[in-house]
Amino acid sequence: MRPQNLDEVVGQQHLLGKDRVLRQLILADHVASMIFWGPPGVGKTTLARIIAKQTKAEFVTFSAVTSGITEIKKVMQDAEANLALGQRTIVFVDEIHRFNKAQQDAFLPYVERGSITLIGATTENPSFEVNAALLSRLRVFVLQALTADDLVTLLKRALSDPRGYGSSKVEIADEVLHQIADFANGDARIALNTLEMAVTNAQTDESDHIQVAKDAVAQLLTKKQLLYDKNGEEHYNLISALHKSMRNSDVDAALYWLARMLEGGEDPLYVARRLVRFASEDVGMADSRAIEICVSVFQACQFLGMPECAVHLAHAVVYLSLAPKSNAVYTAYEAAKADALNDRDDPVPLRIRNGVTDLMKDLGYGKDYQYAHDTKDKLTDMQTMPDNLVGHHYYHPGNAGSEAKVAARLAQIAAWHAAHHPKK
Repeated sequence: MRPQNLDEVVGQQHLLGKDRVLRQLILADHVASMIFWGPPGVGKTTLARIIAKQTKAEFVTFSAVTSGITEIKKVMQDAEANLALGQRTIVFVDEIHRFNKAQQDAFLPYVERGSITLIGATTENPSFEVNAALLSRLRVFVLQALTADDLVTLLKRALSDPRGYGSSKVEIADEVLHQIADFANGDARIALNTLEMAVTNAQTDESDHIQVAKDAVAQLLTKKQLLYDKNGEEHYNLISALHKSMRNSDVDAALYWLARMLEGGEDPLYVARRLVRFASEDVGMADSRAIEICVSVFQACQFLGMPECAVHLAHAVVYLSLAPKSNAVYTAYEAAKADALNDRDDPVPLRIRNGVTDLMKDLGYGKDYQYAHDTKDKLTDMQTMPDNLVGHHYYHPGNAGSEAKVAARLAQIAAWHAAHHPKK
């Protein structure tokens, strides 16, 4: 049921609709070097095959799983020889992200010279998986996951087309087709494979009608396959969505993204570590219990593992989403880090060094040190900042949650210093 021409392609109208650039390039046989990037089962290889049928160029297919550098160079040399005779060569590389740097580099000079037109297909973000030098010479076309309506259209075509079940008498309710489409999660391959299994295992009545029962199909839809790659871009997209939903205090969205990650197979300890980070970066002193809860949840995940620890992660996500927010601790450290990296490294003032030997004491270590606990207010006017950073302030508390009390305490300390050590 793979589409044989552009009119049979379902979806990707942003690329293949009337007057769209990619459609015009394919129809005019003016295809340039490009990459098709998108999730599985959306038509990347199909488009390559359509180009192969449409073009007058020699069309060579590589698989990144089975092809080595020697084979690549042989095809490249043949392409250059053909070009001298006026014959173009289009090279299609499926799963180009699986090629290592050396293999990708083997294509580069031939793409630069125009000896070949390279078309790659990948499910991974080419920004990360394709060499920058090669990527800069390729046009990236992003293919989108098919909608449920797109998949229903494909399923109905499979039932009516002679290439599918058009010569059979298959009876299946529209409701069941929509269930299959939802289960496929944007992947045409999963949708068609599921339909094939449903028809193959269906009952045939006395009139040779194949009756696909709803209950029988339900057995094939036991677990939805979530699109998730723990080492790819979707991993970073989903953790970003979780983090930003919690920061926005959207507890429902945060729980949804958490479920997407865990049910997709993410390591629960990775999620727990990110929650520990969030507790200080985005909640901080507004609710210092957040860090305690997140560390406890991390330990619970170590004890139990999935699926039991999912509820503990949900506990932490709900707490963090609803907690008052402050990034004052995070911004304070970043400001201090900037001074530490960019300013001169002044020595630690002698008064706050430990004089643990007689020589150190003779050199002035610990001289004039003021012990705060010996004072009435537990405060002293002793300078602890390096001379070149006196007056630099990093921590600026907000007024959310417990940080309002912290701000009041900081103001109290500042007032004490103003009273006991007024500026000259």
